[in-house]
Amino acid sequence: MSDLSAFDSTSQTSLSQVNSSQDDVLQAVAIEGVDDDQTHADANVVDMPAEPDIDALLDIAGEASVTWVREQGQLDEVIKALEVCGRVALDTEFIKRDTYYPRLALVQLNTGDHIYLLDAPQLQLAELWHVLTEVDVAIWHACGEDLGIFYLLSGCPPLTNIFDTQIALSYLTGQLQMGYQQALDDQLDMQIDKEQSQSDWLQRPLSDEQEQYAIDDVRFLPALYLSLEYELKKQGLYDYVWEDCQLYAHELYKVQHVEDEAMYLTMADYRYNSQQMAILKAVATWREALARSTNQPRTFVIKKQAVREIITEKPTSMRALAHKTTMHRSMLRLYGEELLKVIKEAKSLAPAEHPECLPPPYRSKNKVLSKAVQQVIDEQANRLGVPANVLMRKKWLGQLYEIIAFNKDLAELPEGLKGWRNEWVLQALIPVIKQHKTELQQGMGIKV
Repeated sequence: MSDLSAFDSTSQTSLSQVNSSQDDVLQAVAIEGVDDDQTHADANVVDMPAEPDIDALLDIAGEASVTWVREQGQLDEVIKALEVCGRVALDTEFIKRDTYYPRLALVQLNTGDHIYLLDAPQLQLAELWHVLTEVDVAIWHACGEDLGIFYLLSGCPPLTNIFDTQIALSYLTGQLQMGYQQALDDQLDMQIDKEQSQSDWLQRPLSDEQEQYAIDDVRFLPALYLSLEYELKKQGLYDYVWEDCQLYAHELYKVQHVEDEAMYLTMADYRYNSQQMAILKAVATWREALARSTNQPRTFVIKKQAVREIITEKPTSMRALAHKTTMHRSMLRLYGEELLKVIKEAKSLAPAEHPECLPPPYRSKNKVLSKAVQQVIDEQANRLGVPANVLMRKKWLGQLYEIIAFNKDLAELPEGLKGWRNEWVLQALIPVIKQHKTELQQGMGIKV
């Protein structure tokens, strides 16, 4: 789960002093490999922070005070602290095993020398969400689920201050989904226990092990951030990481705000014909509305496997639903007749009313295009010092192939290819793909 920084209302030290103390530690340490008489005319050198003293940062983290916030009045001090704090580290703990809407149990916040544990069920957090949108840097690790909850509960627009340490680590290691435990071990030589991740976070009081787990999830995030910031800036990659973090925050916002009628696209398959796509859209829309209205997970209504079976079998009776699909029998009894009506109506739609089929992915035994594209990607990755799988994600490449193969407008490029990658994509990558356009189209089953 992602990280959320906390503040200690009992602190005698202001948050500005906390951040200043961290900066002082950094300024006191010389950058290795830089001569004393070296000029700093180069802008990149001027912008370089001093190499962080990891041991000193870990000492600060280890001495951080911890305060529980259980009453609304205590939250005022947290809000005031956030308003003057430049960097915060954040995490949340929640339960979403048997509900559609996640139940937020805990918010952890860390500003450097103070950690706040917010007892979320006891608090009104609207003001907190708003203030978090205005801090300079909000540090998270693997913020996907956490930001989903943030957007759901806050009603705020996409965040523009996100720094996800998992994304940052992908630039340095090529590992796209490094866990927090491994990140601390690799970067800070710090070991933490993660055994409590699936425990009941709504129970009160939390066990000592749960509380320590929650604290550790944010205790070391500021030190991890400063370590990564230094390394990324040294390699000239920080701005790329920052842009990708904001891109991810926008993508998560869009995912959280998908209309019911568009949910079917998350399960669509290029092998489905137009009528199957119509059935999928109808069933997925029905499932989403039912899950939300009854506050149960989508998979409790119908699992994806059962949805696929409905699409291929097109059942017309309760008997067919029972024997040709793996739909749970309790849901079958409750909603089987209603579902059959949904399927029947979708099957009766005129072809003109069917959703569009998905284009097939590019597949070819002739690897000339793939090799040429990979060469361009590898050359740029080596030039920038960015892992090839970070420079170009498979999903983006598939979308780019579709645009070129079907002569679509380049305005439809995925957002990830419109930012710092855009010039390279337009000037180097697209020309190579167009050179092999016939092979591309044949590999996607397009008659040429």
